[in-house]
Amino acid sequence: MSLSEDTITAPPPEQRRALVVMKDVSKVFSSGTVALTGMSLTVNGGEFVSLLGPSGCGKSTALRIIAGLGDTTTGTIDWPSSRINAKGLPEGDISFVFQEPTLMPWATVFGNVYLPLKLRGVSKHAAYDDIMAALTRVGLKDFVDAYPRELSGGMKMRVSIARALVTKPKLLLMDEPFAALDEITRQKLNDDVLRLWKETGITVIFVTHSVFESAYLSNRIVVMKARPGRVHADFPLITSLERDAFYRTSEEYRQACETVSKTLLEALGGEEH
Repeated sequence: MSLSEDTITAPPPEQRRALVVMKDVSKVFSSGTVALTGMSLTVNGGEFVSLLGPSGCGKSTALRIIAGLGDTTTGTIDWPSSRINAKGLPEGDISFVFQEPTLMPWATVFGNVYLPLKLRGVSKHAAYDDIMAALTRVGLKDFVDAYPRELSGGMKMRVSIARALVTKPKLLLMDEPFAALDEITRQKLNDDVLRLWKETGITVIFVTHSVFESAYLSNRIVVMKARPGRVHADFPLITSLERDAFYRTSEEYRQACETVSKTLLEALGGEEH
């Protein structure tokens, strides 16, 4: 099959500048637990990178450190392409989607998506177009007045994604956002995230422990070793097919899953890649 304009490939050269660089990062919690040790990772503009590994391998810890929600014990986080604020973080360049939607139950869908702009001092009137654009992207423009209690689990997660996109970040961090959803909803949201990635050119770091999800979504996979977490393998995953329902049943996807699965088993077995 020939390549189409929708086919997922590596980001173009102008996007390949380093966006975030982890250098020899270690994290030891106050309990003495060593979550990360010597973790180094460079993520370039336009990439969709999955951090794959078993529960407890430090994936979420690494993501939270990148987001500025936790400190390193040793090592550094650099932002070569961003303007840095007083807290040492890129100015307005990061958004985070958590495992749970974390919506305000008393606010409408519109109000929940407005929150990050409200915190920046943007008026509701000035924010209206951006909020509606974000809701349209996730298929919720007709639910602006709905409350979280009226939404399904998948719809709540879409609101969370819209809230993350409304600030137009360079980097979207996603911490196992679909793990609690049923398989049909999860697959649909996987497709939606891929579409948003292609439409916006945003950089995504996606935490998952699913071989199948990482092989479907990513153009690069970082497999982590079990605690203390560090990079075991880091490799591109480029396909000649558009990633859709047909791709899920293709031989190419089966082979990709097999490659990723074998690499993960190596990491769990303590073998060096």
